[in-house]
Amino acid sequence: MRIETATSDQASPTAFAGRISIAHWLDRLPLNGLHLAILALCALGLAADIGEVALSNTFSALLLAPPYHASRAAVSLLLAAVFAGGAVGAPLFGWWGDRRGRRAALQIALALLALGSLAVALSPNIGAMTAFRFVSGLALGGYPPLTAAYLSDVLPPSRRGPLMMLCAAVAFLGAPAMILLIRWLTPLAPLSIEGWRWALFLGAGISAITALLFFLVPESPRWLAATGRASEAAKSCRRFAAAGRQAPPLIDETKFAPMHAPRDGIKTFAVEPRQRRRILLLGLLYALGPWATIGFPLLSAAVMIQKGFHLGDSLLFAGVSMFGPTLGIAAAAAFVDRIERRLALALCAIVMAALGIAFALGTGLTPLILLGTGFNLASAVYSAVLGLYGAELFPTPLRATATASAWGVGRVVSMLVPILLLPLLGSQGPLAMFTVIAIALLLSAALVLAGPSGLARQPVE
Repeated sequence: MRIETATSDQASPTAFAGRISIAHWLDRLPLNGLHLAILALCALGLAADIGEVALSNTFSALLLAPPYHASRAAVSLLLAAVFAGGAVGAPLFGWWGDRRGRRAALQIALALLALGSLAVALSPNIGAMTAFRFVSGLALGGYPPLTAAYLSDVLPPSRRGPLMMLCAAVAFLGAPAMILLIRWLTPLAPLSIEGWRWALFLGAGISAITALLFFLVPESPRWLAATGRASEAAKSCRRFAAAGRQAPPLIDETKFAPMHAPRDGIKTFAVEPRQRRRILLLGLLYALGPWATIGFPLLSAAVMIQKGFHLGDSLLFAGVSMFGPTLGIAAAAAFVDRIERRLALALCAIVMAALGIAFALGTGLTPLILLGTGFNLASAVYSAVLGLYGAELFPTPLRATATASAWGVGRVVSMLVPILLLPLLGSQGPLAMFTVIAIALLLSAALVLAGPSGLARQPVE
């Protein structure tokens, strides 16, 4: 597809001259208010998503302690349910995002998350909670990779890495906010309703409002162009042009051709060795990552209980240590494009392995809080860079399907993490659990170093 700007050789310097594709036109746009609005909405929805995942950490400590005294088997199933939902939801939402649009898929995921959160808050017992956490998991599995696909489509290449990292940094505040809110409300129990239920009500409201706010931003012009939707691509481009005070592109729709012929993701991965190797690598990385990135935040409070700390201390540890991701990702945003993606991932994996073993051996509350904060910091940077790296590996028509499918593999493993690690923690202790985590991390480092390079400050396909 070709576009023509309303400029000539004597045009103003704020406009683009010549004939270029929509993808190239988008890549040359300066950062503007519309980019930032999209970034803010994605971060708000991602904060609700991450807060819901962090809620599992609270459940692992809350339901094992008085007055609930739930069995470890029941708690393990509850913790696994959200990841079982993610294993199903991630590929479905990825498929939808590549065929029906990024924005619509994000809105549906947020609406479903709001309904699931509300249902869990109203659940009368742990069995009902488990069923509705599966529903929440459908959305929780789909939203993060869809966010990465949407932002990769629209952000300027020179700013993509730092901005996506900052989006994750802000979003990770959802985790300590959720946990500390529960810690504050638990002794108060307003209207005789448990604090964790109030937190779920709030999360449901944020998800619903964010879904509605997405109507105010346009669909990805890059995706619209890739799927041959000329009129909608032109309309979306005009929104970005107006926000950046640029001359809008003039599109000859009679000569319109998509940047890439629409392709079926599964068929493409079956016939193209390059794409098959890349999705296999990404799937393996997402399969190994949850042993650390999910296992630690999910079970660290339970580890604290086993070490003899009271529930209040365990929730304090969980809440304070969850500030690590925001601090780490915000700092990493400054140099994420200065370090090759593979090296950044390998370094984070090695640091997590070392901190995890130290946490298993630690005894004092303050050292454990510091170690936990450091682990969560490295874990969050690893997750954010992996999301960025994965989105850069695939072309626009395949991006959501590929990244969400790999994410879905991670959700399958995440479902197994509490089922396998919680009994291991109970029978063999923290050191055995963190040895398993360290092995998975070292394997991840070796795999990623053998993979393809990322596209720091380069346009995506």
